[in-house]
Amino acid sequence: MAQTGVRAVKREPEATFDCMFKILIIGNSSVGKTSFLFRYADDTFSHSFVSTVGIDFKVKTVYREAKRIKLQIWDTAGQERYRTITTAYYRGAMGFILMYDITNEESFNAVQDWATQIKTHSWDNAQVILVGNKCDQETERVVTAQKGKSLAEQLGFEFFEASAKENVNVRPVFDRIVDIIMVKVSEGGGDTDPSITSGAKATRLTDTPPVLPKHCAC
Repeated sequence: MAQTGVRAVKREPEATFDCMFKILIIGNSSVGKTSFLFRYADDTFSHSFVSTVGIDFKVKTVYREAKRIKLQIWDTAGQERYRTITTAYYRGAMGFILMYDITNEESFNAVQDWATQIKTHSWDNAQVILVGNKCDQETERVVTAQKGKSLAEQLGFEFFEASAKENVNVRPVFDRIVDIIMVKVSEGGGDTDPSITSGAKATRLTDTPPVLPKHCAC
């Protein structure tokens, strides 16, 4: 079913958490942003394509050592006509997953423009991962992994190739974006967004709550 405007796809009861990160998935239309989000949040995949209208989000809670982290993950429309709406949500985002389709060169060529949008509208220390999606479609590939990696290095981003359909590198992308946000904050780089707290060394995230002391705090 097509989405209109802003709608919370998934809600969770109000609960305490140590950190909350706002993460945006951006890129051209049809690169697989919605499928990528649904694979991560719900471990589901649909072969039917319905273009996102405006912006949607899901909420997922993960645990990093003794910290409960609430992720607010926004799925943005890629069409130009929604650009004014979506860029309004860039402010306050701690991380971006900038996505292109390895079978669509136009979506890859647009990465530079999307990177400029991030620089223009987001917090100065927002962290970005470049993702080449649909790596399961190797026979239809038009953008090599090396081209993706080279562009990521040029832009100062980390790089993954992934597949929402085959669940390749979906979880590692989200693990990594949270990790580098935490590391950046712990280093005290620039102004710290009030919605986050300092992190410790890099550690793999889990969905399972740890055994916490009664008065755990960041």
